Amino acid sequence: MIFVLASAAAICAVVWITHGFLYTVAVSILLPVVYALVFHTRWCYVAIKTTPRDLRALLSYIQILWMARKFAKMDWTLPDIFHAVVQRHPDKPCFMYQDEVWTFKEVEDFSLRMSALMKNQGIKKGSVVGLLVSNCPQLPAMWLGNARLGAITPLINTNQRGNALLHSINVAHCEVLIYSEEYQSAIKEVSKDLSPSIKLFKFTHRPLNTNAKEIVGESDLTSLLETTPPAPWSLANADGFRGKLLYIYTSGTTGLPKAAVISNTRFVFMASGIHYLRLKKSDRVYCPLPLYHTAGGVISVGQALIFGCTVVIKNKFSASQFFPDCAKYNATAAHYIGEMCRYILATPPSPSDTQHNVRIIYGNGLRPQIWVEFLKRFNVKYVIEFYGATEGNANIANTDGTPGAIGFVSRIIPWVYPIAIIKVDQETGEPIRDSNGLCQLAQPDEPGVFIGKISHTNPSREYLGYVDKAASEKKVVKDVFTHGDSAFISGDILVADELGYLFFRDRTGDTFRWRGENVSTTEVEAAISKAADHRDAVVYGVLVPNTEGRAGMCGVVDSNGTLDLEVLARCLSRDLPPYARPVFIRVMTSMDLTGTFKMKKTELQKEGFDPTLVKKDKLYYLDSKLNRYIPLGPDEHQKIVNGQIRL
Repeated sequence: MIFVLASAAAICAVVWITHGFLYTVAVSILLPVVYALVFHTRWCYVAIKTTPRDLRALLSYIQILWMARKFAKMDWTLPDIFHAVVQRHPDKPCFMYQDEVWTFKEVEDFSLRMSALMKNQGIKKGSVVGLLVSNCPQLPAMWLGNARLGAITPLINTNQRGNALLHSINVAHCEVLIYSEEYQSAIKEVSKDLSPSIKLFKFTHRPLNTNAKEIVGESDLTSLLETTPPAPWSLANADGFRGKLLYIYTSGTTGLPKAAVISNTRFVFMASGIHYLRLKKSDRVYCPLPLYHTAGGVISVGQALIFGCTVVIKNKFSASQFFPDCAKYNATAAHYIGEMCRYILATPPSPSDTQHNVRIIYGNGLRPQIWVEFLKRFNVKYVIEFYGATEGNANIANTDGTPGAIGFVSRIIPWVYPIAIIKVDQETGEPIRDSNGLCQLAQPDEPGVFIGKISHTNPSREYLGYVDKAASEKKVVKDVFTHGDSAFISGDILVADELGYLFFRDRTGDTFRWRGENVSTTEVEAAISKAADHRDAVVYGVLVPNTEGRAGMCGVVDSNGTLDLEVLARCLSRDLPPYARPVFIRVMTSMDLTGTFKMKKTELQKEGFDPTLVKKDKLYYLDSKLNRYIPLGPDEHQKIVNGQIRL
């Protein structure tokens, strides 16, 4: 190494003498390069491998910031941004739904009717108008109409009933609630506990330009809209680009749903973050996701409202109809979430698998185990897997299609996008701090929790959290890298490899310890699903009396009675380390899913492996000597509790 540097220095001296100053400058630039190659070879390798990826993402980030700066300068809200899109192509299809085609002008006209009607009801800046409405083109048009008046719209999960529904309405302080007619019975159940001042309106979906012959009643929103002239267009009377736009609720898998605040700024950042990676304004996007959630209601709908794409709205996801629908509507891009891709892959092969024009799919939840197989079977060229919490301040995305990655952190310019992975106790989620009381960065291949640094002066870095301020504070970690700074802590455990690619590992609280090892429920679920022909599988840890840690338990769906537990045991012994193999199996006929296709495990965890609590499903335990799952009844349960059967 010394010889190399000495030679370079000698060359520099000769060049200075023989060829002058310009050559010396060139060589002086070369010297640091030579030094880096000699003494920092691995860093140079990482830089060469990741620079194209980082530059592509940096260009997209600059485009997002430029557009946001433009909107911020004009202080536009979503209705104002959408109006500019309408002016460019009023007659282009904006939304397609079943056999209906809504042009951009028709969507805006509907929103103007909504503005006029809500204004007549006393809605103004700061008012809250809740929507419990099923997927249809009118849904985004309604909240656009509210936003023009400066009102905030909570998008309530249409699966909620009883106490969860009542909580969602009350926590947002709704002054008006609009509900689809199919949810009338759900509203009736909670109506006695609603505020007496809340105004209720029933919405009936009717095809565009189909007027009712008579008004059903004052509470019939559809009839009122059909008889209310559109308000004259004007800029929104709202709190500007950084003002509140929507409330979107968490799934409620760990308690009652929390209403996350979505500002105009955050809406634009989330939608544009996906668009500038590989989407085009000419794309036709297929969206079978619920529009009450961030994925469908912001990211996909945002492609129409901000960029002028045509968005195909599906009332409900169907695995068998996913690609046939894409062909029917001539979609060029499609949105997935959660377990959807696994369900689609589990459908029988058919000619429709490749008879479509979808070049790109985007979403989150495409498991690494089926990534390549899915793209190959359905002839899809690109996939954008992204990650981000509805209430958070940082989103990441896989920009180059690396299988399994949900995004990346730059190894050469990490300061450009202030996200990080910090060390935490994987069971409690609490940050591990150094002697100065500051958080520690996780090293490559070391699990940690994803965070986004908070900056209240930067619209892209602000943290709005939930309507409930106390709940918001629980998601903030302070004294991260310097005393006094703060960050949004996601609660999700990720791992970054040497090149900075990020891979989802688990959620804090879902990871459990067994036999002195940390077990990732996500990894075990993926292995079981693969071994069991893509069946639904949910893994969780359960307490066993007088035993340290939690034993792994898996609920797996077997609706037709064809699950072979002997084959499953053999596959798991091959694919998983002994400590990660489920000790207990619960064979189920069906499984509860959230509206975004996430599996619920809280109730399953409470019932554990006790046959007196699990009455409809069959239970089994692993006999490690025989490598077989043995039926678990009351006698076996008692022997396990007493220690007569050792796990």
